[in-house]
Amino acid sequence: MLPNSAHWQPALGRNGFVEGIEDIRQSIRIILETPQGSDPLRPEFGSNIYQYIDRPIDRARPHLVREAVRAIRRWEPRVTVVRVQVEQGDGPAHVLIRIEFRLADGALASAEVRA
Repeated sequence: MLPNSAHWQPALGRNGFVEGIEDIRQSIRIILETPQGSDPLRPEFGSNIYQYIDRPIDRARPHLVREAVRAIRRWEPRVTVVRVQVEQGDGPAHVLIRIEFRLADGALASAEVRA
């Protein structure tokens, strides 16, 4: 089966591909989970959220929001960030980042990233 969309990518962690909104969600996940400077062919790609992961959540939250918005604005031009929420994750050094975004057609969608 071939993708029906101009925007698609191989699915992470499983066979096949993602397209449409799932492509955007996976793209946001890749952007936020990639430490900036770790891709030798694109040293500016990614985000700096990793620098704040093991700080107390109340101190890390504004930095995580800033870094998520900055990275998504730069690397995912298909969306406009509406809101970023940061919550304590499963462990003391884990956070859950929820991103609400608007697509070009005006539809609202969201993505979650565990860091």
